Amino acid sequence: MRLGWAGLLLVLWTLVAVAVPWLPLEPDQIALETILAPPGGAQWLGADDVGRPVLDRLLVGARTSFWVACWVVGLSLTVGTLAGSLAGYLGGAWDRGLVLVMDIFMAFPGILLAIALAGLLGPGIGNLVFALTLVGWVGYARLARAQVLSVKGREHVLAARALGARTPRIVARHLLPLISAPLLVEATFGVAAVVVAESGLSFLGLGVQPPDASWGSMIRDGVRYLLVAPHLVLAPGAALFLVVLSVNLLGDGLRDRLDVRTRRGMAP
Repeated sequence: MRLGWAGLLLVLWTLVAVAVPWLPLEPDQIALETILAPPGGAQWLGADDVGRPVLDRLLVGARTSFWVACWVVGLSLTVGTLAGSLAGYLGGAWDRGLVLVMDIFMAFPGILLAIALAGLLGPGIGNLVFALTLVGWVGYARLARAQVLSVKGREHVLAARALGARTPRIVARHLLPLISAPLLVEATFGVAAVVVAESGLSFLGLGVQPPDASWGSMIRDGVRYLLVAPHLVLAPGAALFLVVLSVNLLGDGLRDRLDVRTRRGMAP
């Protein structure tokens, strides 16, 4: 049941993110007469400190978080999987070099490194994606390397190598299909982490810049009016909570379904 609700919320999030450009929204429309208006009437979720509709900005923020998550997870998964798979398969200097690079990245807390990179590069959605990708690829590389090390000695991989198959073909045809399940689960949890990181960086002013909307920047702007207009924080906070919870529940469900040991334990 919980997976059904989680999937429904994620589908809704995706549909909103895709449909926002075609919806009759006015997220930047200032109306002084509706400043800090509470939810109700024409303003379903109220208005912010300059009279902009919170609902419209919430929907635009959903699009922002969705596309940032897609770009960051997609790039991190691609780079990390390729680097980890090749290093694990080739071994030797390639493997030692990648492990050294990963250890350097892992020596710093991820969010602090992302904040430092975003601060050096400057605010903006493109720099935000680059900073989060530069931090996020390490987890996928470590997982891909560990999985390749555990499967590269299997018979069909050794047979392909004996038949003269090139390294790219062996990795793509014989290794990646075997390690795709844990990487998919890791990517699912990565979406939740990126959504939180994007909101956090936007809250600090290092992500999406005004007048563009982001859940993090909406929470930042609403904090000063928390006692008189709590809806400015509650609306984006609830959206962020529901999306992250749904993604994590989906990741737990995928992990249980793709885990062979779990499925064997559930079998009659």
